Amino acid sequence: MNTKFFLPGTDQQQKILLSNIDVKGFTILVIGSGSEEIAERFISENASKITLITDDDNSLFKARLQLSNVREINIKLMEFDNTDFANSYFDLIYAQASISNKKRAKIINEVKRILKPGGYFCVGENVSLTKSPPQFVDDVWKSSNIFPLFADELKKYYEEKGFKVIHEHDLSKTLTDFYTQSSILLKEKADILSDQEKSFYKKMLKQISHESNVYLKLGGNAHIGFKTLILKKGLS
Repeated sequence: MNTKFFLPGTDQQQKILLSNIDVKGFTILVIGSGSEEIAERFISENASKITLITDDDNSLFKARLQLSNVREINIKLMEFDNTDFANSYFDLIYAQASISNKKRAKIINEVKRILKPGGYFCVGENVSLTKSPPQFVDDVWKSSNIFPLFADELKKYYEEKGFKVIHEHDLSKTLTDFYTQSSILLKEKADILSDQEKSFYKKMLKQISHESNVYLKLGGNAHIGFKTLILKKGLS
């Protein structure tokens, strides 16, 4: 696992995207907190313009602090389902573990509005591996504002939204590394945080610690998964 990626799917989602799509010259939108390294990687792949949006103040502060010396990335606070971007603006929109919530349908509608015809949407979704997960798994998802789709129905869901599926990949195996390593690394980071950073990481640490216990020790791995899709918007 790349220890900089504190996201389900780790660095594998972006690697899969870059092995399928050449982003040179692309105007790219990255959606979600914890995506700073993702945005930086797109710079190294010669993307033309990169915008990172987050929907809460703590994540905004963290992103601006971490990327303070990276002028190529524009960081904004914005609701994912109600952005101020022009129609058909982006060549690629990237979301990793950031839209698996109640606003999913509205966010996807917004993605379609601001994505160019023929543009790409790379999305990583928290998914349920079973149709009827136990209550303790449901409780973890609800506490994290996650409303997962059933894994086997994810592709069909996006096809019904008008996207063509270019690539589908199950990244559920990355979750063991994610929960194990992220919990350790966040605890180590807690000792060197500034006062302004602590509120953000305290919340994240508590959430990941609880999810890790459920996934690694209580059998949650049989029900909790993660999948990524590379999608293409139609030309009309």
